[in-house]
Amino acid sequence: MVKKSFESPTRRSFLIGATATLGTPAIAQYVPNDPLRPAPEPEPAVRRNISSFRAKSWKPYFSNTRNGAILVDTTSRALHYWSDDQSIYKLYPSSVPLTEELTRLGRTSVIRKVEGPSWSPTPSMKKRNPEWPDHIPPGPDNPLGTHALYLSWKYYRIHGTHDTRKIGRRSSNGCIGLYNEHISELFSMAKVGTQVLLI
Repeated sequence: MVKKSFESPTRRSFLIGATATLGTPAIAQYVPNDPLRPAPEPEPAVRRNISSFRAKSWKPYFSNTRNGAILVDTTSRALHYWSDDQSIYKLYPSSVPLTEELTRLGRTSVIRKVEGPSWSPTPSMKKRNPEWPDHIPPGPDNPLGTHALYLSWKYYRIHGTHDTRKIGRRSSNGCIGLYNEHISELFSMAKVGTQVLLI
């Protein structure tokens, strides 16, 4: 038999009880510390994307960490970074491509680093969105944020974003986006030649 505990309610149970008060008759209302009417069961937790957002080892994905290694997990929407000597490990939430068709998986590397990048839509982006401008200079309206790591795949980048609502979502046209403060940190650690794997 389970022994019931009538300890004082948590803030959550108090708020749940207070909310229930608005729509329930007085006789059924929850009264704090009343053993005859214990606090209602909390509602089940909402499932969030961060269930898979956890640390990983580099070993299943890379044979070494020469020049550093970046793993982008498009399922958990997380970017993992290991330094060359493995003394630094970072885990960042990221945005990923909107659709499977826009997603490219596999191995590539950083071939160029740009602080204050400018942006131009790719031909396919321009075809889908003819109203988009041909060029956006560096600044707060730039979709690449404050820093960009250009990959060996044409048009693909790991970059920042000024629109923080995109992080943790399927929201890009193919690139991987990070908060500006995170891309700034990654930019300072990654090198031209850093290995990149998208899974």
